Amino acid sequence: MTPTPHAQLEIGPHTVQPPVVLAPMAGITNAPFRTLCREFSGGRGLFVSEMITTRALVERDAKTMRLIHFDGTEKPRSIQLYGVDPVTVGKAVRMIVDEDLADHIDLNFGCPVPKVTRKGGGSALPYKRHLLRSILREAVAAAGPLPVTMKMRKGIDDDHITYLDAGRIAVEEGVTAIALHGRTAAQHYGGTADWEAIARLKEAVPEIPVLGNGDIWCADDAVRMMRETGCDGVVVGRGCLGRPWLFGDLVAAFEPGPEPPVSARPTLKEVAAVMRRHAELLAEWLADEERGVIDFRKHVAWYTKGFSVGSEMRKRLAVTSSLAELDALLAELDLDQEWPPGADGPRGRTSGRNRVVLPDGWLDDPYDRAGVGADAELDTSGG
Repeated sequence: MTPTPHAQLEIGPHTVQPPVVLAPMAGITNAPFRTLCREFSGGRGLFVSEMITTRALVERDAKTMRLIHFDGTEKPRSIQLYGVDPVTVGKAVRMIVDEDLADHIDLNFGCPVPKVTRKGGGSALPYKRHLLRSILREAVAAAGPLPVTMKMRKGIDDDHITYLDAGRIAVEEGVTAIALHGRTAAQHYGGTADWEAIARLKEAVPEIPVLGNGDIWCADDAVRMMRETGCDGVVVGRGCLGRPWLFGDLVAAFEPGPEPPVSARPTLKEVAAVMRRHAELLAEWLADEERGVIDFRKHVAWYTKGFSVGSEMRKRLAVTSSLAELDALLAELDLDQEWPPGADGPRGRTSGRNRVVLPDGWLDDPYDRAGVGADAELDTSGG
C-alpha cells in the first residue's frame, strides 16, 4: 500500500508522525489503554486523555486528578477538556499551564450523549456561535504557548449543520487544529460517516490542519480517508476498541518499516496475550488487581469479536475478578485460531438516535448571546 503524501502533522510545536490521533473516549482512553496503544506504535502518534470536565478539574476532584496523570513516557501530554462556561474553561486551561499538567489541550464539542447535550454541551454547543467563540477565545488566551485544538461533529442534525461556521470561528480565535467526526449528533454512531464533509471543512479552513474522524476500522481506511478528503491526519476512536495493535498497523502503513509486534490479522493466542497485558496495566494503574480486572471486563467482547469463543465462555470472561482467573480462562480457549472473517468492522456503539435532547428553546436562535447554566458543567470526568 502506497502511503499518503502527508507524512506528518504539526500541532503547534509538536510533530505527530504518523498523523494519527487516538480519540478521547470516556472510560476507555485512560493511561493503561494509551500505554498499550503507544507500545504498538513505538510511541509514535498522539494519544489524548479521556474527557476531563473543566469544573471537576478546577475543583480538584480526586478522580479527575488521577485521570490527568501522565507517566514520564507520554510526550506530548494531551488532555481533552469538556466545558460550557467560558470563565470555567479559562480557569481550567490556566491551571493546566501554571501547573504544567499537559502539553496540548483539546476541547470537546462532539459528545452526543443525552446527559451532555440536554445541558447544551458537547455537540449541541457549536449551534450557539457566540458561546462557542467565547469559550475558544478564553481557552486560547489562557493557554499561552500550549496549542488548543477542538473536536466537533457536523452539527445537531441535518437541519442544523454547524461545522463550517464553527471551523471559521475556530480559525479566527486562534485554534491550532480541528478534528471533525463526519456525523451529526442525531446520528450518534449509526449510519456511515460523511467523509465529504471532512473535505469541505479542509477547503473552508486551509489555514490550519483538519483531522478526519469516523469509520476508520483498519489502516487502509485511514490512508483512504486522507487521500479522498485531503485531511491532514486521522482520529481513530471505536476502530481501536479491542484492537490496540491498529496503531502499529498505522505506523507501518504511513511509514513502511519493520512489521508491528502484532499484525492486523493476529491469532487468538496473540490477542489473548494483549488482553492479559491490558488487564495487568489496569490493575497496576488502579493499584488494585480486582478493580483493574473488573474494569477490563468491558473490553472482552471487543477483543474476542469474530473468534469462536462461545457465549458461555464470553460470559465467564466478563465476570473475572483476578489475573489468575483471567489466565485460566484464556488458557481454555482454542488459541490456534487464525483471524476470522467478520472480525473487522464496527465495534462499540453503532445505533443512531434520530432525536437529540436539547435545552428548551435551544434551536430558537443560533446567534443569541445566552450562556449555559452552571449546572451544565458535569461534576465528574471520564467514564
